[in-house]
Amino acid sequence: MNLTAFLRENWLQICVLWREHLVLVVCASLAAVGLGVPLGIAVAKRKAWRGPIFAFANVLQTVPSLALFGLLIPLPFIGGIGARTAIVALTLYALLPIIRNTATGILDVDPKVRESAVAMGMTDWQILRQVEIPLALNVILSGVRVAVVVAVGTATIAAAIGAGGLGTFIFRGLRQNDNRLLIAGAGLSALLALLADFSCGRLANLFREGKVREETSRSTDRWLAFAAVVLAFAPVLLSFNAADGTSNVAGRRKVVVGSKDFTESVILAEILAQSLEARGVPVERKFELGGNLAHDGLLAKQIDVYPEYTGTAFTAILKYPPMTDTDAVYEKVKANYAERFQLAVGPPLGFSNDFAILVRKKDADERKLKTISDAVPVSANWRAGFGQDFISRADGYEGFRKAYGFAFSKPPREMDLSLTYRALAAGEVDIIAGNSTDGLISALGLVQLTDDRHYFPPYQAVFIARRTATDDNEVLKTVIEELKLAISTDDMRRMNLQVDGEKKTPREVAAAFLQTRLKPAVSSQ
Repeated sequence: MNLTAFLRENWLQICVLWREHLVLVVCASLAAVGLGVPLGIAVAKRKAWRGPIFAFANVLQTVPSLALFGLLIPLPFIGGIGARTAIVALTLYALLPIIRNTATGILDVDPKVRESAVAMGMTDWQILRQVEIPLALNVILSGVRVAVVVAVGTATIAAAIGAGGLGTFIFRGLRQNDNRLLIAGAGLSALLALLADFSCGRLANLFREGKVREETSRSTDRWLAFAAVVLAFAPVLLSFNAADGTSNVAGRRKVVVGSKDFTESVILAEILAQSLEARGVPVERKFELGGNLAHDGLLAKQIDVYPEYTGTAFTAILKYPPMTDTDAVYEKVKANYAERFQLAVGPPLGFSNDFAILVRKKDADERKLKTISDAVPVSANWRAGFGQDFISRADGYEGFRKAYGFAFSKPPREMDLSLTYRALAAGEVDIIAGNSTDGLISALGLVQLTDDRHYFPPYQAVFIARRTATDDNEVLKTVIEELKLAISTDDMRRMNLQVDGEKKTPREVAAAFLQTRLKPAVSSQ
């Protein structure tokens, strides 16, 4: 499917993501103006305040956007997953140009004009409102213009915390190795930025300082600004015809289903969501949450259930050292989650998604590589590339390197997990740590080396739910139990490949699986 066909077939979803992106930008921009303009005035009027306020705004600009989102999530009232946290973060990022331009515009007002206003008997408030702000308005609006464009670009990162927007396409494109999604997400974000910049520019022209502009020119600016705003908001009206990922069933308490930000997690969450909907339970989807946000969302009562892996829970959440006994890991996770977090760990789904050490098939064939130990003697000049998760975890790179005796001549490249697959296939790196059930392994012609020293702990797939959610909703508990051992490793690989390789949607793949494998269970309800 080419890009044009993709856009044509997915235009409703595009409109929904456009609407989400626009809401984030508009809310953050309005909040930034409401905060930034008064702070800019304070900076201009109180010299002693300039250093602290500018230092605060400058520091906010230097914090990486994803880090700022992460820092805000645990905070009460303003934190959590979703749009609220994203709007707060975008507001903070947009403050600097508004504060700086407001202060600059007021400070640049000719002192003689200010002295004349004082001579006329005007109060400080009257001078500010009737003289300084009107003369500085063009400079202030230029700062607002920059802030809006910054907000459009930064809002793409908000998809990582479940806030939606056009960044959803970008993250999916990286994860699924799909350039159409990357182009669609980046291109539409750029288009929205251009529309925002153009409309702000035309509005600024209406307040241009200096000679009175011809009325025809002012009228043209008004119509052009209006046209740009209409173009920006037109998809919002169309978006209300599209499903928003929430089902509505009167009289039933909805279940909020979350997922992590990779294909398999989304498919599993979709299988659970559709199984609940088949039994008349309304579902809200909060998918593609980065890092441990799904776990944090459970603890914050913002989601009710999500798919997890016992090895991840054991090492990354509970901070235990790696252990290879599958049953012992499961029982420890189940007991600890119940005691520490009041969370219920469901039964194993039937497959494990273990860390997979991957190389190109060409290298495996030429060097006769079958196990990880086979790669050690030939890897001295290899360039390794690992995801941030693998680098930082107790069961990750350091322990893996020591267990097998790898001695790479250069430090491994640390990058987003989805990019490691592309880098390996393109020859940028020679060995990576992926996921054993990932569809990209087949799609990109990669080979998994056997963990012959049994270093990695088991990563059985399970659903983890808030205990109160399963207690209050018997259907949720029943569905989780029915999915016990229902998905084999081959099933999961095939479904992942259908999304990552054949470019089907997780919703389509989950529906097909439920129709074939779980049809008797669904129809009996």
